[in-house]
This record gives sequence, C-alpha cells and structure tokens, in this order.
Amino acid sequence: MRETGVLGQLVRFGIVGGISTLVYAAVYLPLVAWVMPEGWAVGAVPFAFAVAVAVGFPLHSLWSFKGHGTRTPGGGQQMKFVVVQGAGLVMNMAFTWVLVDLGGLADWAPLVPAVTVIPLVTFLINRHWVFG
Repeated sequence: MRETGVLGQLVRFGIVGGISTLVYAAVYLPLVAWVMPEGWAVGAVPFAFAVAVAVGFPLHSLWSFKGHGTRTPGGGQQMKFVVVQGAGLVMNMAFTWVLVDLGGLADWAPLVPAVTVIPLVTFLINRHWVFG
C-alpha cells in the first residue's frame, strides 16, 4: 500500500475526515440539544453534513488525493463528490435514526459508525470515482 500511495491517501483522508467529523459534531450536537424536537435527532443530520462537505471537498481535493487521478475543470468533480457525500448522508441518517430515534441511545452514538464505517466506504468511492 505504501508503494502505490494508498496508505498516504488513507492517512490524509483520515485526518481530513477527522476535521470534517469535528465540524459535523460541532453543528450536529448543538442542533440536537437546542433546536430539534425530542425524538427528531435525524433532522439535524443534513445541516451538519452540508457544513462538513463544504469543508471536506477542498481539503480532500488539495491534500488527501493530491497527485492522484485527475482534477476536471467545471463542476463535474464537485458534483461527484456531493453524490458520494449524499450516500454518506443517507448512511449517517440511517445510523442516527436506528440508534437514537428508534434505539433510544445517546445523541452521540451515531458518531461511532460515522467515524468508522462511513469513511471507509466514502474513501473507496472517492479514490476510484471522484478523484480516480
């Protein structure tokens, strides 16, 4: 993995993902605590995800996948990134709904799969489709 550059990409992707997750949590948790009605934590997910995506694209494009694949002019690559993040959003909403709204777990519980499962899936798709 080191020779192909995948390991470096994965490490950089993880760092940017960590930054994006902190941004996501900084938006999600206050919305759940003070804005969303009880039992509707999933409603905070789209807002938090939108902010995290706005931070994530430039960081992934300029650093995580620097030197990998192509950078296409126009909005095509950004649109692909939004589609991948949309898939991540759907997965995140599903985890939030199942764990918090149905399962009654703490509001922070969906952050666990949000930093483990979802990043691995989106890394693979970003590497091969968005920035490949």
